[in-house]
Amino acid sequence: MFREQISVFDIFKIGIGPSSSHTLGPWRAAQQFTASLLEKELLSDVAQVKILLYGSLAKTGVGHGTDIAILLGLMAADPVTFDVDAIDPTIKAIKTDNSLPLAGTHPISFCYTDDLVFLYMESLPFHPNAVTFQAFLNTGKAYSETYYSVGGGFVVKDGELNNDKEMVELPFPVEQAGDLLHWCLTTGLKVSEVVMENELAWRPEAETVKGVMQHFKIMQECTFRGCHSAGFLPGGLNVGRRAAALNTRLIAGRPYTDYNSWIEAIRAGGNSFNYTLDWVSCFALAVNEENASFGRVVTAPTNGAAGVIPAVLQYAIAFCDCFTEEKIIQFILCASEIGSIFKKGATISAAMGGCQAEIGVSSAMAAAALTECMGGSQRQVMMAAEIAMEHHLGLTCDPIGGLVQIPCIERNTMGAIKAITASQLALQSNPDKAKVSLGAVVNTMWETALDMNSKYKETSDGGLATNIPISLPEC
Repeated sequence: MFREQISVFDIFKIGIGPSSSHTLGPWRAAQQFTASLLEKELLSDVAQVKILLYGSLAKTGVGHGTDIAILLGLMAADPVTFDVDAIDPTIKAIKTDNSLPLAGTHPISFCYTDDLVFLYMESLPFHPNAVTFQAFLNTGKAYSETYYSVGGGFVVKDGELNNDKEMVELPFPVEQAGDLLHWCLTTGLKVSEVVMENELAWRPEAETVKGVMQHFKIMQECTFRGCHSAGFLPGGLNVGRRAAALNTRLIAGRPYTDYNSWIEAIRAGGNSFNYTLDWVSCFALAVNEENASFGRVVTAPTNGAAGVIPAVLQYAIAFCDCFTEEKIIQFILCASEIGSIFKKGATISAAMGGCQAEIGVSSAMAAAALTECMGGSQRQVMMAAEIAMEHHLGLTCDPIGGLVQIPCIERNTMGAIKAITASQLALQSNPDKAKVSLGAVVNTMWETALDMNSKYKETSDGGLATNIPISLPEC
C-alpha cells in the first residue's frame, strides 16, 4: 500500500502568486517537462511545443496566470528566485517575438494564440487540473507528457505515484489524525516535536530550522510589503488594495523603519478587541493582495489561502509574545502536520473540493498551530483544527472572472479570524468531551467535496462568479 510521505517543505513552498494549483503547479510541471527533454537528449531536436490545458486549468487559467507560469517554466525560470518585476516584460517579449527560449537555451518558434490551447469543455479523469505538453521534433516524431496539478503546488505526472521524494523510514508515520494523536499520547511529544523527529529522516535538524525560518522570512516580507503597497490589483476587476490604507490608519502615526520596529509600533497601539481584529484582517489582506499581484508568497497550504497562516502567526507575534525563533518554528511545524493530514485524507485542491479545501484547511492548520504555541495540549491542538474546519465545510470556490481576488482575498481574513476563535474555544474546552473528532471532520470534508457540484470547484461556472456582472479586457 502506497503511503504518501509529506514534509513541512511540501506543505509550505515558496512561489509566485496567484495560485498554487494554477500557477505554481503548472510552472513546476513545465520545468519537469523540459528536464525530461534534457534527460532524453531531445531538447536540441525540438522544433515546436504545444500546451493543452484541460478542465479548471482551461476555464480559469488566464485569471490564475497559468499561461504565464507555463511559459516561464518552459524557459527554466524558477518561481523561488525569478524576479517578479521581470514577469510582464518576459511574457511580452515571448508574445511579441513569437519565440520561446526552451529550457533557457534552445529558442523555438512559439505563437501564444496557437500553441497554448485552452480546452474549456474537456477534462481528464484523474484530476480537473491537467496539462499536456507536446514536443514536435525536427525528426518528424513527437514526444508528450501529461501532468496533474493536484493542489498546493503538488504535481503528479500521468502514470506515476504522487511522490517524487525518496521514501524514508519515518519514526512516527502519520496517515490520519488518529495516528498523530497516538504518537503524541504514547511519547508525550507535542505535534511540532513529532514533525521535527520525522523531518530528521530527510535532513539534519539545523537544515530544517534554516528552511523553516527562510519560509517565515518570505511570509514576513510579503506581509510587510503588502501593508505598504497601494493601488489596484491586475486582471481588470479594478479591485483596490486595502491593506496599506488600513495599516496607515491603525498605526496612527507611530514611527517605524523596518519589520521589527513595525511590530513594536503595532504592539504600542494596545490590544483591544477591535484593534486586534483589524490587524488580523490587515495582515491577511496584505498577503493575498501580494499574491493576486504575482508577488512572492508561501503556499499555506495553497496560494489562494496563503494569507491565513501568516495573519495568525503575525497575530501571535504581535499580540501573544510569540516573536521567538522557537515559537515560529513550533507554529509552522505544527501547522504543516495538520495540512498533510487533510491532503492525505481529503484534498487541498479547490478544483477537487471547493474552497473548504483551501481556506478551510489553512484555517484548521493555523488554529492548531496557535493552540500549541499558546500552551494547549495535543488533544486541544487537534480539537482546534477540527473546530476551524467544521465551520468551513461546504465552502465553495467561485472566483469572479477566474481571478484570485473576489471573494478569495476577504475569505483569508475570515479564515484567520475563525482560526483564532477555534483556538480560543479549544483552549477553554475539555477535548475529552468533544463530539466531533479531527478524523471525522476530514472524512466529512472529503465526502462533501465528492458531493459538491463541479461548478463550485474553481471553474467560475457558478456562485458569485455568475451572479456579479463584470467586463474583463481581452487577453
